[in-house]
Amino acid sequence: MAAKKILMLTGDYTEDYETMVPFQALLMLGHTVHAACPGKKAGDQVRTAVHDFEGDQTYSEKPGHNFTLNADFAAIKVEEYDALVIPGGRAPEYLRLNPEVLAMIRHFAGTQKPIAAICHGAQLLSAAEVLNGRSCSAYPACAPEVRAAGGRYADIPVDQAHVDGNLVTAPAWPAHPDWLAKFLVLLGTQITL
Repeated sequence: MAAKKILMLTGDYTEDYETMVPFQALLMLGHTVHAACPGKKAGDQVRTAVHDFEGDQTYSEKPGHNFTLNADFAAIKVEEYDALVIPGGRAPEYLRLNPEVLAMIRHFAGTQKPIAAICHGAQLLSAAEVLNGRSCSAYPACAPEVRAAGGRYADIPVDQAHVDGNLVTAPAWPAHPDWLAKFLVLLGTQITL
């Protein structure tokens, strides 16, 4: 397996599990993962939030861990990366207002490099206008945004992931096993035990 260089776009109040788990799992497999946030440098931290499903009309939110970034956003050169990871949480809500973030996403979509987005990460895909004619899963509350961007919302179980070409998406963190497995296929990562 050739190790890949992966960019993770994150920000304050990114979902804790959707940031920590893929970051650590991809590193464990030997990939290089650079976690970056607009306006921040390597060594800076973003606050995370734990979103849980406790029977309410929507998820509950609790404070998560502080996540230390390992890349300077201003120094990112997207052409040097093989893939993109977009965690969910509330961070996509404001990251989608950043033209540089949207340009980065358009690069990965336009070059057909693998993109893994989960939960509210679809808000970034919608804002970057890369969903037209594509199918995409997301947290159900994001379905209208997927459709408004010309995409088809894939209504799948919360523990499943959906693939459309170079794009692998999932509703929320319970899908990590399927979402990461499908992303690894797109990366060409082979695991032998």
